[in-house]
Amino acid sequence: MDDALRALREAIAGAALPLELPEAAAARTARQQLGDQLEDYLIPRAASLEAPLLAVVGGSTGAGKSTLVNALVGDVLTPAGAIRPTTRDPLLIHHPDDAHWFAEARILPHLPRLTTSSPGQEPPSAGTSQVLRLTASEAIGPGLALLDAPDIDSVVDANRHLAAQLLAAADLWLFVTTAHRYADAVPWDLLTAAAARDVVVSVVLDRIPPQVQAEVSDDLAGMLADHGLREAPLFLLTETELDVRGMLPHGAVDDLRGWLDHLTEDAAARSQVARRTLAGAVRGATTSAGTITAAVDAQTRAAQDLHQQVAEIFDVTELLGRVADGALLRGEVLSRWQDFVGTGEFFRSVEAGVGRLRDRATAFVTGKPRPARRVERALEQGLHSVLTEQADQAAYRAYSQLWQQPASRPMLTGAELERAAETFSADAATAIRDWQRYVLELVRTEGKDKRFTARVLAFGVNGIAVVLMVLAFASTGGLVGAEVAIAGGTAVVAQKLLEAIFGDQAVRRLAENARQDLAERVTGLFEGERARFTQLLPNPRGTQASAEQIRRAVTALGRAAEELA
Repeated sequence: MDDALRALREAIAGAALPLELPEAAAARTARQQLGDQLEDYLIPRAASLEAPLLAVVGGSTGAGKSTLVNALVGDVLTPAGAIRPTTRDPLLIHHPDDAHWFAEARILPHLPRLTTSSPGQEPPSAGTSQVLRLTASEAIGPGLALLDAPDIDSVVDANRHLAAQLLAAADLWLFVTTAHRYADAVPWDLLTAAAARDVVVSVVLDRIPPQVQAEVSDDLAGMLADHGLREAPLFLLTETELDVRGMLPHGAVDDLRGWLDHLTEDAAARSQVARRTLAGAVRGATTSAGTITAAVDAQTRAAQDLHQQVAEIFDVTELLGRVADGALLRGEVLSRWQDFVGTGEFFRSVEAGVGRLRDRATAFVTGKPRPARRVERALEQGLHSVLTEQADQAAYRAYSQLWQQPASRPMLTGAELERAAETFSADAATAIRDWQRYVLELVRTEGKDKRFTARVLAFGVNGIAVVLMVLAFASTGGLVGAEVAIAGGTAVVAQKLLEAIFGDQAVRRLAENARQDLAERVTGLFEGERARFTQLLPNPRGTQASAEQIRRAVTALGRAAEELA
């Protein structure tokens, strides 16, 4: 049981719920509450069933909790009154022999301890932090501790949350209410939760006007039965005057004290109560863990969908198709290319047909072509312009799409994501130049064959590399009319020029290698842009693994609970 509970604590601590899905807020609350209960009660109780029972005295403001505690110990140990300080600290009263069980952080480990040695003594101020005040009293029998908790309906959030946390750490509840407030909603929410956990509960109905005692007590008993607490004993305290110290009349709580004594009179009785409450708390923990797991599963599905949306936006398949469809061979690039190969005889040959183009290309190779650098620079600038424009558009689309979804919107706060990263332009320029050097090396490597040396030297490695770059961009997909003729003609010229030097098969291989290398470099650039968004989103594999870890812990806890029963 101890190992299973610790495994569950670790599992839910790693249950990430970063996306603002509809069920996320409730699941985060459940995770916090379950984590608190594991730390405050489940783990310490499972490790020490022989430890004293903790009876938490809870109720609404002014219900008479402190007065009841003082009556049970026969002394003023905790101040009473309807108006509470804003930093209300819980008081734990135990038998002197049981001090070692509470002095260390066995239960409620998040609360620092302060020991009060004299009845009614207030410890030094702990500032704004809440503390657990410890007082030893012979009036409390061995094996039992009373804890006077803050008001469950306190106007101070910290007090209210602490009250609920203390009740979740209890072996049994002494729930105090009044004839005027017993039907309030807040207490019944907590009592219903107690019934679901099978906590041992007793209810003290305080300040009952004598003339309506039977009517009120019968009504309350019916409500308890309706909420699964039919077996909970009901103790009645009629409205009466307190003595000068604010104490109830002698004997007013004898019935309640007798009930507590019966529950704690020997180790076997205490163990039975502890086991019953522990088993109920384990069932409740299993239910809470199921709620958390379902919420984490929803996070996984949502994260997968968000990652898919971003992946589709930054998918370069369409972009690479546009780069290679001849659209780049316009304007400055086309002009420089025509200057390079000559606009006269070459392009008249393209228009008339390509039957004799190989011979003309061979003649061109042996001539004196114009410098290739202008074509290379125009290609570089044109490709850079296309990549930066597409990166900006993709970033804007991704940002807009994620911002429109409540689940992912908070993750975008403060991030500069509406356009490509500031470094993208420089990175794209570097990638393009690296690609051009790669193409140059392809040509240099291919030209090392002695059969090609003369032609390569005649035309120049740089010039051949530029022709290969043009061929990589010179398909005709996506173009119409005159653009097809231009791009198609350019492709034919580049193809025949290279075939005249290397041959058909080599040209196809070189062109494919050039396109593949460019595709890999462009893909890397856009994967970097995509990562700016995906790194803000939860990793679906991580959330899925987190949910599986909780399921395994719950399964192990179920087996341990069967052994406990």
